[in-house]
Amino acid sequence: MAKCVDSINGWIWGLPLVLLCLGTGILFSVWTRFLQVRHLKEMVSQLWNGQGSESGISSFQGFAMALGGRVGTGNIAGVATAIAMGGPGALFWMWAIAFLGAAPAFIESALAQVWKEKVNGEYRGGPSYYIERGLGLRWYGMLFAVVTVLSCGLLLPGIQANSIAAAGFNALKVPVWATGLATTALLGLVIFGGVKRMGRVAELAVPFMALGYMIMAVVIVAIDYKRVPEVLRLVFASAFGLHATFGGIAGSAIAWGVKRGIFSNEAGQGTGPQAAAAAEVAHPAQQGLVQGFSVYVDTLGVCTATGLMILLTGQYNVADGKGGFLAAHIPGIEHGPLYTQRAVDTVLPGFGPAFVAVALFFFAFTTLMAYAYYAESNVAYLLRGRSTRWGITAIRAGLLAMTLFGSVRTASLMWAMGDIGVGLMAWLNLVAILLLAGTGVKVLKDYEAQTRAGGVLHFDPVRLGIRRTACWESRAPSRPDATEPPGPDLLAAPEVP
Repeated sequence: MAKCVDSINGWIWGLPLVLLCLGTGILFSVWTRFLQVRHLKEMVSQLWNGQGSESGISSFQGFAMALGGRVGTGNIAGVATAIAMGGPGALFWMWAIAFLGAAPAFIESALAQVWKEKVNGEYRGGPSYYIERGLGLRWYGMLFAVVTVLSCGLLLPGIQANSIAAAGFNALKVPVWATGLATTALLGLVIFGGVKRMGRVAELAVPFMALGYMIMAVVIVAIDYKRVPEVLRLVFASAFGLHATFGGIAGSAIAWGVKRGIFSNEAGQGTGPQAAAAAEVAHPAQQGLVQGFSVYVDTLGVCTATGLMILLTGQYNVADGKGGFLAAHIPGIEHGPLYTQRAVDTVLPGFGPAFVAVALFFFAFTTLMAYAYYAESNVAYLLRGRSTRWGITAIRAGLLAMTLFGSVRTASLMWAMGDIGVGLMAWLNLVAILLLAGTGVKVLKDYEAQTRAGGVLHFDPVRLGIRRTACWESRAPSRPDATEPPGPDLLAAPEVP
């Protein structure tokens, strides 16, 4: 089974997908005139704009839910894996994909808001919805929905559960099956409470866990601050093949940095927009900006914290791709959460394993909650017009079963299965948002025009020439010129530079 999974994984995550991820990020960054830099201040300020309603969660809850999905075991075990397989330079390529990924994150989340729908009284949306409504390709939307249900409901939960169990065993010697049972039971209590309960839990847990973890990183960096320039030189030299030891694996640094960066921040994967669609906002661009910022927090914040702790303390090995090692600072230690646990323990003896185990529990648990929501949203899409209760109950049960299964299986098998899910979703979603990018940029221009003019934000899809937006057309403000065709500056699809 492991060989079969590895073979499929290698085919999906070949050079074409790596180039597609990087190319999409570069294209959207240029097309939007680097919105991730121009609108950085608004990315933060929009966190607090948009209150919850009976149908949708608040803007901050949408941010927290998406960030809960982004910040997971990939920020601890994933960074360790990237360094172990691609060398210290992989951290640079994680930064690069985060910076470039903020633009696709904006586009996909804005599109999700444009074409969101009310299902059983709650907002639902995401790639399946904007593929069907925006591209008019229902079969493509259904394909993405099926892949997402399989990925988020069955393939991905095992990674998070496995890391929780492994960290618990390393820190407290708790049997992995016991940790798996406890995690599964607690997760069941939360996800059967519905999207509102998941939003409230994420709102409380995510800021606490991310802030606490980054404070620990700051402490470790402060203790050994004199070596920070040396470590940064190591990262940059390794990233571009200029380091004597790691120069020969520059290609692996790019591949593993992009691969683990996408797994961690999910930019372009199609998961973030599903949380974005649940938010109640006045304009789709607001959630687009918020979700772009969540990519920064995930990778430039939390992943950087992990990477610096590991590299500063020297608690890592680097494989040579041939069964040996280019660097073996901790011989016999398998890459994963133990790298980070040992890093913290090096500076604060006796504290590292327990601290990382607790942080990893929060990281991974909120990601499991997000997976449940994403799987449910796509079940709701597939069963529109019919009762969704049995379908949602079934996928919740499947997710809980895979959570327990992942706790007691090998980490390599769980990571390989999860990578298949991430890769398939990324392929389907990146192609879709490339085809719909003109609408996403049009939404951004409309938002920018309104903010320059001042006044209350609103979104009128009819004026912009955007069709089949059921949730917005009824909310469009009444104006004397509402029946006039939109001006050419907004209707015309922006040219690709």
